[in-house]
Amino acid sequence: MSRAVLGPSSFLFVAAKPGGGRKLGMAQARSERALAETLRRDRMVLLRTWKLPAWATSTKGMTLKDHAEMNEQLAQLLSRGVPLVEALEVTASVVSSANKPRVERMQDLVSSGSSFAEACRQVGSFDGVTIAVYKASERTGDLAGAAEQLAHDARRRVRLGEKAKSLMIYPVIVLVITLLAAGALLTIVVPMIGAALREAQLEMPLYTRVVVGTGDFLRANALISLAVLATLVVAAILGRGAIRQWLTRVLRRAPLFKNLVMAQEQARFFSVMAAMSRAAIPLADALGTSSSAIGHPVLRKDLEKLRQNLIEGGVFRTLVERVEALPLATRKLLIAADQAGDLETAFDSLARDMADDVDRKTERALAALEPLLIVFMFLIVGSLLMAIMTPMLTLSGNAL
Repeated sequence: MSRAVLGPSSFLFVAAKPGGGRKLGMAQARSERALAETLRRDRMVLLRTWKLPAWATSTKGMTLKDHAEMNEQLAQLLSRGVPLVEALEVTASVVSSANKPRVERMQDLVSSGSSFAEACRQVGSFDGVTIAVYKASERTGDLAGAAEQLAHDARRRVRLGEKAKSLMIYPVIVLVITLLAAGALLTIVVPMIGAALREAQLEMPLYTRVVVGTGDFLRANALISLAVLATLVVAAILGRGAIRQWLTRVLRRAPLFKNLVMAQEQARFFSVMAAMSRAAIPLADALGTSSSAIGHPVLRKDLEKLRQNLIEGGVFRTLVERVEALPLATRKLLIAADQAGDLETAFDSLARDMADDVDRKTERALAALEPLLIVFMFLIVGSLLMAIMTPMLTLSGNAL
């Protein structure tokens, strides 16, 4: 089997650093020789390697940032007449070290006669949309233009992802702080005050007795409680995919977030359509590929119906008006663009507008989320404080 067909393997290695000392690390490479060459470029000398088993091999795909870097580099080099094999050699130096073997393998595949789209398919880490754009651009001879458009798409998706992360980080921080404060109250403060109230032989309300009993149980079974907590954390990490899907379904229906989620989906759709239109992919084929990148069930259903009607002989400007998942202004713009024969520009403009709309909706959602989180914190921590303060206030009143 030729080297071009083999995938990268994971190696644990020890290398000598240029300034002295040794480095222990893990990296992917096609062979020990390729790993030694990679380390040599970083001015390190490979001393020893251990090939890791297949189950320990990392299978993470390329990040959006690496996709953007790769496509930007390809667009710049190919537009200036640099051959694809040489452009891939340069591109391997701008992506992260974890993805360098993938780009190097793509270079091997292309140099051995494979098309660029086929090389991407064999390497993996490229979705169907990207491969379809590469395949169409190779037919039209505009691979540089397709790479530039895909770079813009990746940058937009990175910005959308950052907005989504910023929207989630603040609630997660508040939730963690709230749970830590509630845990400290429940396991440290509540048992101490409960013991004092029992010594005073004070009659405690039912809610206070429940809270004190819970605190005493958690404190008496601290190891079991920590084991259960650790199990829940591990289960959450292992099932983060299912949790993410459930959270996405909830956000699609939540009044505060459903419009934001729809704007994110529309920004993704128009960005993909812009890239595929530039690659001269027929509109029906572009709709079929790009709708698969949409997660919103309502929008995807409308787009699949639009594609089916288009294949059956319908006119785009007539059919798009029935896609009620898209705003009316968006539909009117697409109709006008189709009449003018400039859908590519319209898709790109709508992608930018939707990305800006996501920014605005994210800011509004954060502004509305702050008071809700404060109320949530008060309900959790305040209820515990009230449970222990009520009997103490009663005791103070009786003493007076």
